[in-house]
Amino acid sequence: MTFSRQRRPVRLSMRVLAPLVLACITAFSAGAASLDDAPEAMLLQSVDSLRAGNLQAGAHQLRDLLQKHPNFRLAQLLYGEVLSARSGVPGAGVDLAALGDNPQLHALRAEYRARVAAAEQDPIRGKIPAGILQLPDDAHHAVVVDLRRSRLYVLDRTADGLKVSRSYYASIGQAGFGKDKSGDLRTPIGIYRVTAWKPGRQLGAIYGVGALPLSYPNPWDRAHGRTGHGIWIHGVPFDTYTRAPLATEGCVALANADVQVLRPYFAGDADTPVILTDDLHWQKPGLNAGLRNSLEHTIDGWRRAWSARDTDAYLSYYADDFRAEGGMDLAAFAVYKQHVNTTKKHIDVKVRDLGLYEYPGINNVVLAQFIQDYQSDNFKQTSRKQQFWQHQPNGTWKIVFEASDAF
Repeated sequence: MTFSRQRRPVRLSMRVLAPLVLACITAFSAGAASLDDAPEAMLLQSVDSLRAGNLQAGAHQLRDLLQKHPNFRLAQLLYGEVLSARSGVPGAGVDLAALGDNPQLHALRAEYRARVAAAEQDPIRGKIPAGILQLPDDAHHAVVVDLRRSRLYVLDRTADGLKVSRSYYASIGQAGFGKDKSGDLRTPIGIYRVTAWKPGRQLGAIYGVGALPLSYPNPWDRAHGRTGHGIWIHGVPFDTYTRAPLATEGCVALANADVQVLRPYFAGDADTPVILTDDLHWQKPGLNAGLRNSLEHTIDGWRRAWSARDTDAYLSYYADDFRAEGGMDLAAFAVYKQHVNTTKKHIDVKVRDLGLYEYPGINNVVLAQFIQDYQSDNFKQTSRKQQFWQHQPNGTWKIVFEASDAF
């Protein structure tokens, strides 16, 4: 691809970034590419200028960016190429063939492709992730990581519903996504909670400003035999602004400034879900209202049957292939519940703070997370419950897996 300045054509030595990548730079708005990532917006503004053939403006924008973020390696590479092109010297710039199979070059090219693709697609205006059916009442935010597109989004609950407030470039596992076992260098697919904050001074340099550990493996992961640990959202070494799209041992890595912005969303009692998905779709709010209402009605039916000690009706909400946490199958679960219910004179079950999510990585399964208040004549307990409801061939929803943690 060539960029022109006035009438004299000047070839920008973008062989470093590859014609395939530059072909992605069609008309797009740099301002729309990133909601809260000012350095990325500045980078894309420079690309806008270069696409328009204005090398001088592009160079000035890149220079301003690098004055603020000198460790932004992709910007450094692009700036060097622009300066080479402006020199007017034939053959100026870096020759890709001379560099051979340079892994750092390929990493920067992949980062460039991911950032420009996000700017081009810009699917989020006025839309929300299709998989978020309902946030719990006590959750004011949600974090969604688009594993295929190296992107992390923050959604805020507003008076008008969920809205995307922040969008960041993100790195994931070296082997991609779909974690199955320890050491496979993949990022898991699933829904998790942040369990703590680990400041960078307590960690190695690779984690930058710090880390937000995730609750991997969750009960669903363990039930499916997935192993491993130490899956975090964390920063990057201070000598670089970001890492390649596929660079971690399975974690999600962001620019250090982005991690600092993200940290307060998980402070205190915040119940912010972290959704790691390989198949993110955006849609207008309200399109899933029917599904949400149906599931709410079904879950309330399950609750009322339990409260009424109607064991047969209660068990009818469980699928034939149901497994409880710990491996109990439906037959054993039914015997247990029938025995317990016969010892009770009354049972009262309440459900609050219900969250509903289409579970990533598997079709037709919805995760229901809620606080369960249970009280009988001889026992009282509050617990955090997770139920996995699967759509059945006859059109009903039934529970295939269930886990809970008592407070």
